[in-house]
Amino acid sequence: MTASGLLDRIMDVGRDRARGGYSRHAFDPAEAELREWFTAEAGWLGLDVETDRNGNIWAWWGTPGPDATVTGSHLDSVPGGGAFDGPLGVVSALDAVGILQRKGFTPGKPFAVVVFAEEEGGRFGVPCLGSRLLTGSIDPDKARALRDPDGTTLADAALRAGYDPSRFGPDQEALSRIGRFLELHVEQGRGLIDLDSPVAVGSTVIAHGRWRFSFRGQGNHAGATLLTDRRDPMLPAAAAVAAVRRIASGVPDARATVGRLVPTPGGTNVIASTVDLWLDARVPGAGLTESLVEEIAGAAREAAAEEGCSVTVSKESYSDTVAFDGGLRDRLSGVLGGVPELPTGAGHDAAILAPHVPSGMLYVRNPTGISHSPEEFAEAADVDHGARALADVLEDLSR
Repeated sequence: MTASGLLDRIMDVGRDRARGGYSRHAFDPAEAELREWFTAEAGWLGLDVETDRNGNIWAWWGTPGPDATVTGSHLDSVPGGGAFDGPLGVVSALDAVGILQRKGFTPGKPFAVVVFAEEEGGRFGVPCLGSRLLTGSIDPDKARALRDPDGTTLADAALRAGYDPSRFGPDQEALSRIGRFLELHVEQGRGLIDLDSPVAVGSTVIAHGRWRFSFRGQGNHAGATLLTDRRDPMLPAAAAVAAVRRIASGVPDARATVGRLVPTPGGTNVIASTVDLWLDARVPGAGLTESLVEEIAGAAREAAAEEGCSVTVSKESYSDTVAFDGGLRDRLSGVLGGVPELPTGAGHDAAILAPHVPSGMLYVRNPTGISHSPEEFAEAADVDHGARALADVLEDLSR
């Protein structure tokens, strides 16, 4: 079964009828169904499947051990996301194993396909949660206390799904097995269509993070409260959203987005008592992302004070600029005949692993350049080309 064929098999799992696209989140029924599907597919390839203490799934080709070649991605999505991010990396890894098995290749090193948990942060707000827990880059107590929009904690959701959240945390045994990690992903941006190449090697991931702005005012009656008597947190929240675009536009190559805003209590005829919004900010260069956020926070505080409100700003996640391992990057380019190298503004599990183990990425052409949207796309021919390219480099890395 080709990668494009495997992708077709899961096209009906987690469809979001309201938003369009897919909503597949950590420990929800759609993600559980995909985990079961992956376990079955890996079993048919003769791989031995285990789940680590943080909910990441490992499918081993042969005996687990140190200096392993590991590839994979994730199965969860953003709310209303596309079909390719990140199942493409998972199905391509399975297809690559099948390609190598049919060639009669046997890895000379331990070899595994991994599925990381909650990469998008679509349910609990922190991206790359499985790889962050694995590497110790998030405190497990903080992780267990994370809440989804319905108020369910990660710990409770994990328990309901059959996992033990008390075991969440750094996993040096699992991490020490990885000799090199390679993640294939759909291109998130428009580069390869103009370069006329179906695949590229990843070079860098720019610094990025998420911040929560909580505005507090006075909830009241929309009809009975004069405008002059209001402390409406929606006004400074709206001013902050406008400030994000205005301030970020003055910083070269900055990306800053407010994609979620939640008023409480949320009634049409009610002045909100609180408004929470989440800022996603990304700027190339050391320290520039946090500098941008501080300038935006200053504008938010000023707007809040003008309305008689208050605002608190809390950092929910942050990752510095990552340059993928140069030796691995050169090796990938050599095997693939000098394909283009591309930077990205998107975060990935490979970037979380990069400070700990040699890590790299391959991108598959996305002709629209659209991602995190139902319009995300890759041609079947490019999907299968990407899986064959992955097989070639895995063969080279696993001798």
